Amino acid sequence: MMERNEIMAAIEAVLFAEGDSVRRSDLQGVLEVSAGEIDDAVKALKEKYSADNSGIELVELEDSVQLTTKQKFYGALVKLEAAPKKYRLTDTVLETLSIIAYRQPVTKAEIEAIRGVNSDFAVDKLLGYGLIRELGRKDAPGKPILFGTTEQFLRSFGVKSLEDLPSLPEEKKEEFKTEAEEEVDGKVGV
Repeated sequence: MMERNEIMAAIEAVLFAEGDSVRRSDLQGVLEVSAGEIDDAVKALKEKYSADNSGIELVELEDSVQLTTKQKFYGALVKLEAAPKKYRLTDTVLETLSIIAYRQPVTKAEIEAIRGVNSDFAVDKLLGYGLIRELGRKDAPGKPILFGTTEQFLRSFGVKSLEDLPSLPEEKKEEFKTEAEEEVDGKVGV
């Protein structure tokens, strides 16, 4: 049998993890407690969060409850959302971004052929950061998605256009060209 403080803590954990409203009946089922115990814990949580030193509150919506930010702190959330985002570009993500920047429009399969490994995670991260976007579909079997960079990419890297990106040294271009030709020859011969 759970004590009220434990029920309160469990409700907080569930509401925090869910991030949305949760029906009282679902809380009751998950915590395996009575409706009365849920009501008592919700009432105690509402009192706890009503204090001025709390930035959150517990709201009741019909038969559901939810943790929300107190209205007087919405301004701080707006400022946070408007603040420039900082990206964590790992070597893998940066390598994928470089391929897209220099080869666009490019498909995920083409990126993976260059990198030699699956690039789902890196492409998803770059899409989430707003550094790349879908440009359309390639006229090929399966109609794969074509990716390219965004204006956010240009802003983040301080360039006005793709032409301002540093160019590869000629010996690297030749090396890449040779590798690509060998790969094509190898696939054709199979």
